[in-house]
Amino acid sequence: MTVVDKNIPWLASYRRNPAAKLRLFCFPYAGGAALIYSNWFKSLPPQVEVCPIQLPGRGSRVLEKLFTRMEPLVEAVARELRPLLDKPFAFFGHSMGAAISFEVARLLRREGAALPVHLFVSGRSAPQLHKPQRHAYKLPEAELIEELRRLKGTPAEVLEHPELMQVVLPLVRADFEVIQTYTAAAEPPLDIPLTAFGGLMDDDVSREDLEAWRAQTTRAFSLRMLPGDHFYLTTNQQLLLPLLSQELYRHRHVS
Repeated sequence: MTVVDKNIPWLASYRRNPAAKLRLFCFPYAGGAALIYSNWFKSLPPQVEVCPIQLPGRGSRVLEKLFTRMEPLVEAVARELRPLLDKPFAFFGHSMGAAISFEVARLLRREGAALPVHLFVSGRSAPQLHKPQRHAYKLPEAELIEELRRLKGTPAEVLEHPELMQVVLPLVRADFEVIQTYTAAAEPPLDIPLTAFGGLMDDDVSREDLEAWRAQTTRAFSLRMLPGDHFYLTTNQQLLLPLLSQELYRHRHVS
């Protein structure tokens, strides 16, 4: 059995679970870090090993070069994850993380590699909708800060701290550029179950936007809407994680 290195740069807040039968790789939203998934292991089935993805530019990787385009980012993620795909695995991604996880799954398929047993996408419109993107990454600093305030994903104490914002803004710009210049290529739907999650009060991603993910799978599809806005997954983990556990229990690896 492969022993996962706890210090692998692309995994953070990772707790090795030798008894696990399935790995759940969790991808962060734009500007987010692996830390948002650090406590999920406490609420998910014991057979699941939670693997929070740490992208460059955050945490211990703060000095690493930031990605600004989806394709090279996806290729780098897939390359780093390949040694960890020696047991069944699933993907969960929120917002930008949903697009990354979806594209990593498609890249693995093109390579003839093992695919996730389940794809969980959250807070992100289906890729085929090609919704117009506001290029917020080009905004002047003051306007970009106001955009972050509108999105409600950055704590007020960070927004009001000039020194912290000088660290946060380059990361946010790069992540926004990744997702706001991304266009999904036309490919056949994935042959894996897909679950979409969303916030009932999300002003940017509607139920219809999430329902459209149904077209990206030939297998079972489900949609779960939860109270909260775009960042419902931080304010309503107590509702999200039992639903995620319920979906994972459907797989023989976790039963």
